[in-house]
Amino acid sequence: MVVFAQQDPQYTNHMYYKLGTNPGYAGSEDAISGILLNRYQWAGFGGGEPVTMVFSVNAPVKAFGAPGGIGINIVRDQLGYNNNMWINFNYAYKVTTGLGTLGIGVSPGFYNYNISPEEWSTPDGINGGGGTTGGDTGDNSIPSEETSQLAFDVGLGAYLYSRDYYLGISASHLNQAAVKYDEVEVYYLARHYYVMGGYNIKLSDPLFQLRPSFLLKSDIAGWQLDLNANVVYNDKFWGGLSYRVQDALAFLMGVELFNGLRVGYAFDLTTSAIGRNTLGSHEFFVGYSINLERSRSQKYKSIRFL
Repeated sequence: MVVFAQQDPQYTNHMYYKLGTNPGYAGSEDAISGILLNRYQWAGFGGGEPVTMVFSVNAPVKAFGAPGGIGINIVRDQLGYNNNMWINFNYAYKVTTGLGTLGIGVSPGFYNYNISPEEWSTPDGINGGGGTTGGDTGDNSIPSEETSQLAFDVGLGAYLYSRDYYLGISASHLNQAAVKYDEVEVYYLARHYYVMGGYNIKLSDPLFQLRPSFLLKSDIAGWQLDLNANVVYNDKFWGGLSYRVQDALAFLMGVELFNGLRVGYAFDLTTSAIGRNTLGSHEFFVGYSINLERSRSQKYKSIRFL
């Protein structure tokens, strides 16, 4: 029997890291924006829990006279005896419509799938990396030594946005690249589909905004839905709740320390059965943006150019 599980990492702060799921987002802000994100999923599980590290940068550009955006994602995803690296480059072409700006993006890149079976074990005591007696792993589908394979990967996305809302649809691993280990086992990167959206609601006090959002994820075999609501004060402080259907309730908070530098944190309280064996999940990020319009205006001292 063949079983496939989730392959792409998940992010509770996905509303602050849209480039991770949609290449059409690249360059959607008039700024050079970067983010460092660390996610520690199911802390205290006792070994093998997922740990995800992200570095991402994007910026608006004009290629061949057409408005657009570029970006890069570098993702390291560790879970169990897998230690995977995913690097992709993003380009989005921008079109102005009556509903807002539409970014149509593509994200070619490479997926490095690494398996280290040294820590692999079964209830009957057979260990990976040659076992206790120098044999194999006991399973022909699992290599007996550390191995790594590189596969070409590509994704597509469309991202529509304005000052008050955004809506996106995208897919990763469109080519469903195959990873083969020593002519023994073939592992496929399954297509993942995403639908995202969000809206900015101004409250009676002009210093406060309510920003609900959602992210729907599916690989056709299964699906997952994140529902979120953040309250933002003075565009500098935020806090809110997120509910991942049948999985977790999350608490989000963050602050903009000074112009362009933001720090955020999310704690996932696992509501599924696995929650009995974990202390929850933690996610931290640091983001920085250089506003291009502001930096251009600050170059000139004369009031003629203000």
